[in-house]
Amino acid sequence: MGFDDCYQLGNVVKTHGLRGEVVIFLDVDHPELYQEMESVLVDMNGKLVPFFIEYLQFNGDRAITAFEDIENIDDAKQLVGKNLFLPLKSLPELPDGGYYFHQLVDMDFYNGDQLLGKVTGVYEMPTNHLICVDHNGAEVLVPAEDQIVKEVDLSNKIIKAELPEGLLDIYLDNSES
Repeated sequence: MGFDDCYQLGNVVKTHGLRGEVVIFLDVDHPELYQEMESVLVDMNGKLVPFFIEYLQFNGDRAITAFEDIENIDDAKQLVGKNLFLPLKSLPELPDGGYYFHQLVDMDFYNGDQLLGKVTGVYEMPTNHLICVDHNGAEVLVPAEDQIVKEVDLSNKIIKAELPEGLLDIYLDNSES
């Protein structure tokens, strides 16, 4: 299984105690959905290596974790700073109308009835998330807010939005300079 088949769950923050436990950070919206997780894939120098979980003790978006075959602090230190992944197929199902940001990539983005371009990514910012659209070679950043993004049609790979007046002009003026 390669990186393209996975999503980043989080990372190992630090060791915990002397028996090989680590603290992991889960960079997800609902960490509680991962309490029954049995294994993770750890990025070990560019290769995804499976690690089986003995137990998880959650505290918000962090968990004290014991992995099989990690018996002491020296073993645990080797994992600190490593990124954790899970297969895309293991993503929890979302309620109707819900979607994951990675699903938006390569979708057609419409402003009203006009095709603006293809979604190239989503930037997760502290205040609001931004959908990145390639408009004739210019990067246009659109706030991922309900007032702007009116419809996300996953099956037809279409996003319909109503951009605030002047937003597109900002990007077009800058790209022509």
